Amino acid sequence: MAKKKKKDEGIQVLEDPNAIVDKANEFLSNKRNKGLVFGIGGVIALAIVAFSGYNYYITSQNTTAQEELFQAQYYFEADSLGLALNGDGNSYGFLEIIDEFSGTKAANLSRFYAGASYLKLGAFDEAIRYLNDFSSNDYLIQARAYALVGDAYTEQDNFDNAIDYYQKAVNYKPNKSFTPIYLKKLAIAQEQNGNLQDAADTYQSIEKEYPQSPLINDAKKHKARLQALAQ
Repeated sequence: MAKKKKKDEGIQVLEDPNAIVDKANEFLSNKRNKGLVFGIGGVIALAIVAFSGYNYYITSQNTTAQEELFQAQYYFEADSLGLALNGDGNSYGFLEIIDEFSGTKAANLSRFYAGASYLKLGAFDEAIRYLNDFSSNDYLIQARAYALVGDAYTEQDNFDNAIDYYQKAVNYKPNKSFTPIYLKKLAIAQEQNGNLQDAADTYQSIEKEYPQSPLINDAKKHKARLQALAQ
């Protein structure tokens, strides 16, 4: 019978709000339990304060970093790549933004620009490193980053890796404006790697999936050429 009573008490706690309050008061009446509760509450409060402070810090840092990024982007667009990467003594370059404003959106975007800058300068290993450190949910710029890594590997005659990254660019949120371009890059890398039928199939993908693309005529021509060579 005692066991049944204990079971009934458990049901009462679940069903009766007053019973829950009574149990809570009973729990807190124990000094050790009260200290435990307030200790946990203090930890939670400190965590909230720390999180709020971090968010404020990151927001402030990102605002400053965005201002610095504007000048570095200007140098990049003007092909002043040394200034874009390293700054001009008054404004930060991409590399300094990455170091000084770690964790901000501007620092992340600076990795993309740094990689693109190194690619233009022919420093392909550095280009690959910075572009691989970049990450974005944007459907244009992330695919573009994959394609640029593919370009860097192509320049190194590393066609296996180039194919992998061009394929990533093709598969990342396909769209009619840029995906045909990445498909063409993929086909060129496949042909250079000796995969003639794969290259022909990739050109056919442009023909079938993007018939309005400006690349459609080139795709048809190269598909026919490669199919003849592959026989």
